Amino acid sequence: MQPKLAAIAVVIHQNRVLLVQRKNEPNARLWGFPGGHVEPGETALAAAVRELAEETTVIASAERYLTNIDVIIRDDAGALQFHFLLAAVLCHYESGVPLASDDALAAAWVPLADVGQLPTSVNVQTVLDLCARG
Repeated sequence: MQPKLAAIAVVIHQNRVLLVQRKNEPNARLWGFPGGHVEPGETALAAAVRELAEETTVIASAERYLTNIDVIIRDDAGALQFHFLLAAVLCHYESGVPLASDDALAAAWVPLADVGQLPTSVNVQTVLDLCARG
């Protein structure tokens, strides 16, 4: 199995972060950043903005890369189930109200102080900490 490149959009606006509840594995039903596969010939910055609009209808512009995250998930026997390299992209909110679309069950602005109360993907808080450090 080849690793797949994906991008996630990190949008913070008015002390809230835009999160989606994932519909599909990996991380089905968990809350995380909107995102998805990078298409051939597309930059991760462009993919983050595109996936954000597809999953939430929110429009934003890409500001900069925050970090890369390896997501490697194995089954109980140790067989590889998923392998993604996620490019976390800080995005600047421009317009729109979050509406779950595409492969999201729900989309919402979540107060930063409340993120820890949600069942989230493993790296959500780590990425938010990077944003707080500037």
